[in-house]
Amino acid sequence: MARDSCATRVAVGAAMGGAVGGAVGAVYGTYEAVRYKIPGAMKIRHIGQTTLGSAALFGLFLAAGSLIHCGKSY
Repeated sequence: MARDSCATRVAVGAAMGGAVGGAVGAVYGTYEAVRYKIPGAMKIRHIGQTTLGSAALFGLFLAAGSLIHCGKSY
């Protein structure tokens, strides 16, 4: 069984974190935009900023976690 390289594991962790974080950020951004009655185009901008921020943060944390676990074999 071939083992993945450390860089591949970190990249996959970042991609998975970005996907999950983006989905959660989109839902939360939409909720906030409706709750605080943000008008028109500002609503789209708010949802986009929340989505990208959440995706970047969660992707960073999952990539860091993958990097920490890279050298461990179970």
